[in-house]
This record gives sequence, C-alpha cells and structure tokens, in this order.
Amino acid sequence: MASLDQPSAKTESGGGATEANGHVNPLRGLRILIVEDNPYIALALEEMLIEQGLAIAGVASTIEQALCLAASGQIDLALLDVNIGERKIDPVAETLTQRGKPFIFTTGCGRAGLPEAFLDRPIVEKPFYIEEILQTLRSALASASSG
Repeated sequence: MASLDQPSAKTESGGGATEANGHVNPLRGLRILIVEDNPYIALALEEMLIEQGLAIAGVASTIEQALCLAASGQIDLALLDVNIGERKIDPVAETLTQRGKPFIFTTGCGRAGLPEAFLDRPIVEKPFYIEEILQTLRSALASASSG
C-alpha cells in the first residue's frame, strides 16, 4: 500500500499559491484526474491532493470511467495507475496525450511495466510518498508548459 502519511508542505489560504517554505505552488487550483483501482490508495491520494491545493476532477477505478473523464474538458493533469484490474492504462494515456494533458504513472512494476508507447513518461513507484507525487506532477506540468 502507498505510504501517503509523510508530512507535507501546507499552502496558504486565499490567493496565495505559496507553500510554507515560500515557494510558489504551481499545482494549486489545478484539476486532477486520479485513476486508481485500489479504493484505499485512491481515497488517500484524493485527500492528500486536496490538502495540497489541487481540485479533484474525478476518481476512476475502471478504464471506462477513466476514458470518460479523460475525454472531458474538466481536467488539467492526471495521475494514472498502470494496471487497472487486469487491464492496462494505455487507452487513457493515449486520450490524455491527444488532448495535450500532462500525466504521470504510478506503478509497483517499475519502468518495465509502463505501456511501450509511454516509456519516457514520468513514474512514481509504489509504495510512494505524497511529496514524490507532488514533485513529479510539478515536473510533468513544467515539461508540458515548456514543450
């Protein structure tokens, strides 16, 4: 199970997208899609990401749900578990790529478990800490903005 109980930086309330350490939080207010089939990990991610200032655009536990949400205009970035039940996340990653939405993978299988077309995409290996996820999301967002 993911280790999401590590202390995290707090954000200021109201117009301040600044973390307690004085750095600007580029994730604050962004709408994130979470695709995770383990309900405990999904709930923990949802709570921690809200605490960090992100808005949850949706949580999907099936490929069908994820495809519906990924195709909607209401997301800015996504966090994708590589394996959803017995199925791979490939069609969801393809949809997000076509829409130009940044995403990162979570996996317990390492880079070897990634869909072949997305071997260059950022990953966070399970078990993970929330700060790893936040840093990887920030990097993916910065890469998408500059590219």
